[in-house]
Amino acid sequence: MFSTDTKILIVDDMQSQRELLGAYLRRIGFADIVEASDGKEAYETLMQSYQTELPIKLIISDWNMPNLSGLDFLKLVRSNLDFAKLPFLIITNENEKHRVVEAIQNGVTNYMVKPLEESTLKEKLERTWEKVKV
Repeated sequence: MFSTDTKILIVDDMQSQRELLGAYLRRIGFADIVEASDGKEAYETLMQSYQTELPIKLIISDWNMPNLSGLDFLKLVRSNLDFAKLPFLIITNENEKHRVVEAIQNGVTNYMVKPLEESTLKEKLERTWEKVKV
């Protein structure tokens, strides 16, 4: 499992969803959580964090957002060699499961389907860790 000091970026245009994810992550044991309201803001936050001693080590992003969607944000992240292997979870709605294939083709590490539950998040984090640990 990811270390509890892992810096996590939550990206969602709905503040209530960011708050829910943040609460779940804190209950799981994580404390270093940053947020962005769309992919554009998220990429700027990611770039700034990369210049610090504690860069973002995990991204959890919604798919549907204004300015830059979760998929477009994923593509932007994967196009930067510094972030090519950065764990990236994308969140989609139940009726958009078909999009998961597109996300996988673009390098997503894992995905979650709404509605989100804490137990599912923990399971996805464990599975994601198994994929990315070295």
